[in-house]
Formats: sequence, C-alpha cells, structure tokens
Amino acid sequence: MDLERDVYKTIHQPGEEVLFKDKGSKFFGYAFHVKTEDEVKAHIEDLKTKHHQARHWCYAWQLGKNYEHYRANDDGEPSNSAGMPIYGQLQSFEVTNILIVVVRYFGGTKLGVGGLINAYKTTAQMALEASKIRTKTINVEYELTFDYPNMNKVMRVIKEKNLHVKNQVLELDCKIYLLIREKEAESIFEKFDSIYGIKIKEVE
Repeated sequence: MDLERDVYKTIHQPGEEVLFKDKGSKFFGYAFHVKTEDEVKAHIEDLKTKHHQARHWCYAWQLGKNYEHYRANDDGEPSNSAGMPIYGQLQSFEVTNILIVVVRYFGGTKLGVGGLINAYKTTAQMALEASKIRTKTINVEYELTFDYPNMNKVMRVIKEKNLHVKNQVLELDCKIYLLIREKEAESIFEKFDSIYGIKIKEVE
C-alpha cells in the first residue's frame, strides 16, 4: 500500500448486515465507521447483546488516515483463523477507520482451520462489498489572518488555486480557514507566506 499518497478510503454509514453459511454454521458480517478504540468496543458490545446466543464475535479494525493502527481478534477461534482473514480484507479493500465484526453461530460440524479462514474472509469481504466505500483526501487546515485591504490578494490566490474555504470571518481583521490537500499544502503555505501583510499558520 502506498502510504505516501494523500487520500484514504473509508465508509460513513454502517454497511448492511450480511450472512454466510457453511455446514450449518452461520456467519453474520458487519462493517462500521470508527475513529477510536472506544467506538470499536461499543459496537462489539452492541453485537454481543444482539447476538447473545452466538459462539464467537471475531473482528479486525484499522484506524488512522495513514492506516497506522490496527488489530485483529480471533475471539476463541484457532489462532489466526478469524481475525487475520478479516484484517486481510481491510487491507485488500485499502480501507481505514473501519471495524469489521463477524459473529458466528456454530452449526454442529467443525469446519477445520481452512474452512474457518475461508468463512471469515468471505464474510468480511461480503460486509465490505455491502458498504459504500468513499475516497477522502488528507487535508491540512490553515488560518489566514490579514487586514481588509489585502482581501483582493487573498481571494485571487484562492480562486486561482481553486482552494476550499472552510470558514471565514471578514471584518477589519479578516480570518479565512482553508483546507488544503496534504501534497499541495507546502506550496500553498509558501505562496501566502510570501505576500506582505498576510499571516498564515497551520491549525492543529
């Protein structure tokens, strides 16, 4: 995965519930948009309440715009037969800020490790396919501060570079907040920084 790029893929709404069956076992798959581990825990607890008679609640999640945090959990299934196949689908679809949970009801016949890997992988894939995946840009937010006479200079650059204005306060002292794609941020910063009377700083 190219981590130098300034876009990432995620979902905004939970995906539709999906169901995969194999030898009597039922695997329910869910995809959720998450930004924190607390949100992960809340979704898993909700599913444990909803599916209180299930045998396993296996999951994997990936967080961060640079795909930097992740975890996979087998929840009692044989090692690496559930969590990692689910996580593999997060990698395959190149998505982040997503939790996939696969809930298993045991059907009386053991599937073996190979069968489990296939079932968890397939259910995770189905859950992602049932979700609306969107591509988003990684942005840097800048605050521009200037006095009113410099307005034309600022607006000319904004129009010329087709910049996204997040917010603006236009009084005697003007402030404009811009969202700039990460790969363009440095050149935009230098452009405004070089204009006399305009202060630019990154918003943390």
